[in-house]
Amino acid sequence: MTDALKRLSDEGVAIWLDDLSRDRLNSGNLAELVQSKHVVGVTTNPTIFQKAIGGGSTAYEGQLKDLAVRKVSTDEAVRMITTSDVRDAADVLRPVYDASNGRDGRVSIEVDPRLAHETAPTVAEAKQLWWLVDRPNVFIKIPATKAGLPAISAVLGKGISVNVTLIFSLERYHAVMDAYLTGLEQAKAAGLDLSGIESVASFFVSRVDTEIDKRLEKIGGEARELRSKAGLANARLAYQAYEEVFGSADGSRQGSDRWKALEAAGAKAQRPLWASTGVKDPALPDTLYVTELVAPGTVNTMPEGTLDATDDHGVVTGDTITVNYADAKAVMDAIAAAGVDYDDVVQVLEDEGVEKFEQSWNELLDTVTASLASFAGEK
Repeated sequence: MTDALKRLSDEGVAIWLDDLSRDRLNSGNLAELVQSKHVVGVTTNPTIFQKAIGGGSTAYEGQLKDLAVRKVSTDEAVRMITTSDVRDAADVLRPVYDASNGRDGRVSIEVDPRLAHETAPTVAEAKQLWWLVDRPNVFIKIPATKAGLPAISAVLGKGISVNVTLIFSLERYHAVMDAYLTGLEQAKAAGLDLSGIESVASFFVSRVDTEIDKRLEKIGGEARELRSKAGLANARLAYQAYEEVFGSADGSRQGSDRWKALEAAGAKAQRPLWASTGVKDPALPDTLYVTELVAPGTVNTMPEGTLDATDDHGVVTGDTITVNYADAKAVMDAIAAAGVDYDDVVQVLEDEGVEKFEQSWNELLDTVTASLASFAGEK
């Protein structure tokens, strides 16, 4: 074991677990991770719920039987099951939430991914999930699609905290920060307390490397030397953009005038969250997207394997982001010069991300449909 997880926390990185299941809750494992591994938040997504509910666990049988007796629809059953897990996880993390004045101790639940390209239904679903979970320390996850941007503002404007997910491009990240400020301005106009509204912007890392590395390999030659560099460079430039809007931890950058007006009214900065931090290439260090993305005011949500690897042999040396801005820009410039179309890469990744979550959701619906039918037939 190392002290890497504690060092991460000391450096201003909030450690979140990218996983949730009823088995994890019932066994006390989540509470143990909070106590022993500095975990201060949890993220979920449709794929995580599909694995938890569709993976053969018996932990959901009692609730499924009750839902079958009540003859609820599959969509409603899934909503009740997932919000139940998130509510229980929020209760486990409530002491963290209270101790951090609402900054951490949060659990994220995503809107139905089939709504990713529809604004009004996304807003309605977010409001429903917020009401169903009924805990102040929940984040409603909304994808950073073009239709998602106005939904993000509208939901924040109602005082609902939001985790913006599926961010791949720097341009879209700028739009996400703008949507956050717009939402805060709407909340302020409505007379809401801005200090109670939180948000994170989930910037995906490893998937960027996967897609760009595939293209660099196809180009061949010297382009191959740029493999496995884009994910970190892209994320580091995102943090630079964050500092331009919200200011820097050391005070050297004050942030935009628009933000300063909201901050004076009690608003909190929208933190960058590093998602997709499990390495996809086994040739890479398994802690790469953790130890190389350290800076104050960030969140790193890790699969349990990455969390364990960091705890076991991670080496945290301090800030590895702001000291590498110039190198990050040089890497992205070199990748563009090699012939990789960045705009096409990030659009492909967004489309694939939405498609994968929708596929997982449909698989989850199929699993629950079969379970409800089975239990409905029992005498």
